[in-house]
Amino acid sequence: MTGRYCSLAQAPAPAFAPGLAAERLSALIGGRPMWVNGTVLHYHFFDGDDASVIHLPGSTETRRVPWAGPREQRDVVRAAFREWHDLGIGLSFVEVPDRSEAELRIGFQLGDGSWSSVGKDALRVGINDRTMNFGWDLTAPGEHATALHQIGHALGMLHEHQSPCAGIHWDDEAVYDELSGPPNFWSRETTHVNILRKLSPAEVNRAVWDPQSIMEFPFPPGLILEPEEFRGGLHPPGTLSALDKEFALRWYPPPAAPRPPALVPFRSAPLRLGPGEQADFTVEPAETREYTVAAFGDCDTVVVLFEERDGEPRYLAGDDDGGTPRNATIRSRLVKGRRYVVRARLYSGWGPGETAVMCW
Repeated sequence: MTGRYCSLAQAPAPAFAPGLAAERLSALIGGRPMWVNGTVLHYHFFDGDDASVIHLPGSTETRRVPWAGPREQRDVVRAAFREWHDLGIGLSFVEVPDRSEAELRIGFQLGDGSWSSVGKDALRVGINDRTMNFGWDLTAPGEHATALHQIGHALGMLHEHQSPCAGIHWDDEAVYDELSGPPNFWSRETTHVNILRKLSPAEVNRAVWDPQSIMEFPFPPGLILEPEEFRGGLHPPGTLSALDKEFALRWYPPPAAPRPPALVPFRSAPLRLGPGEQADFTVEPAETREYTVAAFGDCDTVVVLFEERDGEPRYLAGDDDGGTPRNATIRSRLVKGRRYVVRARLYSGWGPGETAVMCW
C-alpha cells in the first residue's frame, strides 16, 4: 500500500527579464528558492486558537481543525532541524515564540497533509499563515523522515523522483489510481504536480538521481516501469543520504574558519599608568614567527619583552636600564607554545597615562 506523501502546491512560473542568456537564466531558476548563505532561519509553532476549515480526506465533509500540535510532535521537528544543522551547513535555525519573527511557521493540522513552502517562497506567505504543515503523527515509526523531508523543502529542495535525471517511466494510470485512494485521496492534478510532472533541469537538486535521498518517495510495486530494477518498488531509507548532505553543503557551505589572529592575546585597554609605574601582560603566540610589540599613547613609555622559563621571566629585548628611554617598539621572534611577558613602563607623562600595549 502506498504511504502518505508530501503534497506541494503548483508554484507559479518565475518571471525574468527577456533576453537573458541561457546560462544566466538557468542559474537564476536554480538559485531562486535558495536562502542567502549565513541566514538565521527562525521557526515558530502555531498554538492556541489558530485553525482552519478543511475537507476531510475521502469525503465531502468539512471540519474546522486546529493547527497546534502536542509537545511530542514539536520535538520531532526540533530534532530534524538539529540533524540538518549538525551537517555543518551555513544556515542556523532558531525557535521563536512570536510568529511575526519567524520565516518558517509550522502547523500540525491533521487531515491537511504534510507540505512546505520551498525555500524563500516562505517569505511570500502572510505572517498568520503556515509555511509548513504536518498532517499525521510524527511520533509513529519512520515519521522522523517526514520532518527531515519538509525541512529539505524549506531549504529549497524539490522531490527527487521528479528529476529528469531519474529517467523514471511511470505507468501513469496506475499511479493516478493508487494515489486517488487511501491514505492520500489525491486528485489527478495533485498527483501530476507531485509525482508525474518532470522538473526542468534548472530546478533539480543535483545532476544525478539519488534514489536514497530524503526527498525521494517510497513507491510500491506496479507503478514504475523503468528503470527495471524499481518495478518491484522504490524504498529509500528515510535518512539524509550522502548526496543530500553534499547538496546542503554545496548551497550552504559552513563559514570559513577564522584566520588565526595576528595578535595573541591582546591589545590592552588603556593602562592609566603614572610616571614610574609599570604593567605586565602574558602573551601566548598563535604561531612561530617574528612579532612586533609596541606601546601607544602617552610619551616616554618603553616596553620590555621576557620569555617565561620555569615560572620566571628571562629578558629578551627592550630598554629598561633606568636611563633615558629610547624605544617603545620591539621586534622579536616568538615561538608557539611558549609564554612571554610584556612589561610596559611609563617614564613620564601627564597624569595617569593612557598608554596601551599591542602585539601583532
